[in-house]
Amino acid sequence: METNPYAAPGAVVEDTQAFDGNNLEARKASRAQRFGASFIDGLVLGFGTVPISFYVTQQMHLNRRTLFDVSGTTLALAVVVLAILCIINYVLINRNGQTIGKRALSIKTVRNDGSPVTVSRVFFLRYLPITLIAMVPFIGGLVALVDACMIFGGEKRCLHDLIADTIVINA
Repeated sequence: METNPYAAPGAVVEDTQAFDGNNLEARKASRAQRFGASFIDGLVLGFGTVPISFYVTQQMHLNRRTLFDVSGTTLALAVVVLAILCIINYVLINRNGQTIGKRALSIKTVRNDGSPVTVSRVFFLRYLPITLIAMVPFIGGLVALVDACMIFGGEKRCLHDLIADTIVINA
């Protein structure tokens, strides 16, 4: 019998288990991925919020010269950048449950049952309650700390995840 040099290899290869679409526990994002996504989101949004904060501080001090003087042009540019970043995040959340940071690290937010998350759920249940509580003196800082530290629990879910009934998974 002749050997065909153009034949496909005859090696036996075992199939590996892929993620089961219904097994969300195995698909949960790591704590490092979640931290990285939050860090990237903070840096990106800082491009719009930091100049605005400096401008407001400058105005509150009756236009005294400060270390970081912000002109009206810089303020307008910061507002435009912030608006563009908010629109980008809105579109990403609406399409796939991702922010800029989550997209960069290939993770996304879904409902606890695996269904897609809505923009209203993300904004009104995931971000707004903790943000508002965090503004309350003394208690707010404690709640924000508890929210962040809950990621170290067995479920890898923060307080805002529990409130919004969401989980963060690998995309």
